[in-house]
Amino acid sequence: MRDLNYQLKQLGDKNRDGSRATQAKRAYLLSQIANQLHEMGYRGMSARSLKPKHVHALVARWQDEGIAAGTIKNRMAAIRWWAHKVDREAAVAAGNDYYGIASRRLVSRFSKARYLSKGQLARITDPHVRLSLELQRAFGLRREEALKFQPRYADRGDKLVLRPSWTKGGKAREIPVRTRAQRIVLARAWRLVGNGSLIPPERSFVQHLRVYVRQIMNAGLSKMHGLRHAYAQRRYFELTGWRCPHAGGPSCKHQSAEQRRIDRAARLTISWELGHEREQVVAVYIGR
Repeated sequence: MRDLNYQLKQLGDKNRDGSRATQAKRAYLLSQIANQLHEMGYRGMSARSLKPKHVHALVARWQDEGIAAGTIKNRMAAIRWWAHKVDREAAVAAGNDYYGIASRRLVSRFSKARYLSKGQLARITDPHVRLSLELQRAFGLRREEALKFQPRYADRGDKLVLRPSWTKGGKAREIPVRTRAQRIVLARAWRLVGNGSLIPPERSFVQHLRVYVRQIMNAGLSKMHGLRHAYAQRRYFELTGWRCPHAGGPSCKHQSAEQRRIDRAARLTISWELGHEREQVVAVYIGR
């Protein structure tokens, strides 16, 4: 392991800021950043070697690669955390505007829905990770929710009940079980883990999250959050009878008064099922 990668790992091990999921995500981002710095010719760096030129080089690379503004902002947050821990705050500008990082769009112009074929799932060799992906696809679960899933607790027949400790913000919620395909996925979860969890007993959550990330990368997959987008778009069609704007359906301004009433009710339902408090956030998934 290179010095920078090792020192950033040690920095994370000594500073347990945030939830375990936050820690794991930050560790992954910092490892990725260290690798990219090495690829760009910044060799022999230590954690305290961070300079403004490194940050500028990284941002320029990400912008050239067309990385989404929200993703770049997440990476910048990890860099600022790194800079703060080694007393190098001056290496990073306080605001993202300084680097020309665009504002995050509340409503994206394009669909971010992702779909999984049988062939793609077959590339996932870990059965627990594969089942978590199926749950993400079938119920629109977030990654952490799908990894921590316990069928004995969650499966209530006609609905899923998610523990607060699984969810973003610690907010329990319910998701209806509506289709035969969903019941098949739940039956597979019961067979795989019984009364246990989709995190194997020999792994911690952080260890299993690393397995998940590695499996996704090795399978050539990415942006699995897009499975939630696909779920939202399917639900919109079920609830309204027409496709959402991101799937080619009419935008709100082209809907009749009755359609707008149905559209509003559908968005509220989808917002609750996805674990959001604001109906407006659903526009990210299905368009406006």
